[in-house]
Amino acid sequence: MPAYRLHYFPESGNSYKLALMLTLCGETFEPVWTDFGGGVTRTAEWRRNVNEMGEIPVLEVDGVKMTQTAPLLLKLAEQYGRFGAETEAEQFELLRWLFWDNHKLTGYMATYRFMRAFTEKNDPQVLKHFRRRLDDFLGILDGHLQHNAFAIGAKPTIADISMMAYLHYPDDEHGFDFAESHPAIHAWLGRMAALPGWKPAYELLPGKRMTNYAK
Repeated sequence: MPAYRLHYFPESGNSYKLALMLTLCGETFEPVWTDFGGGVTRTAEWRRNVNEMGEIPVLEVDGVKMTQTAPLLLKLAEQYGRFGAETEAEQFELLRWLFWDNHKLTGYMATYRFMRAFTEKNDPQVLKHFRRRLDDFLGILDGHLQHNAFAIGAKPTIADISMMAYLHYPDDEHGFDFAESHPAIHAWLGRMAALPGWKPAYELLPGKRMTNYAK
């Protein structure tokens, strides 16, 4: 079986997507904590030796460094035959929600949560703009989940793993009470947490944590 090393920091939902996928597939990985808050990913040395894109996560597979979470999720789904699509129509739906998440939900939630909770001084107007956009995206997802147990129907896929990652973190970080504001999302997060082997990010991704200024 492949040997995995995951470069991450605990607050990274994108890191959690890969950690959770590997765990749900019965795999283990060597955790490589990265000082993202200290700026190491912005250094020329780190970009030269770890990831030229300057991003976390990085997944090493038998010593080969691989990046970008969505294609890695697709690769792992195909490799393990789990959390993928079974038909051409399902594959289209999976990609549709996976790309929507990357461009909209994760794209905005990752930035909003980081600015809100892990930045000591932030611009209230910028946060207001991101919150307004997130309210729209979360409304879209909640409406979809009112009629679907998971992203593409009755079973979970990597689209669900991708979309739920940033939403499952503590409320005091992202500032949403989904049980109150988006009950279908809240119920879906519960279904994801009930999957055999599921673990939250701060259990799968140990190491020094950044200061939460939103508490």
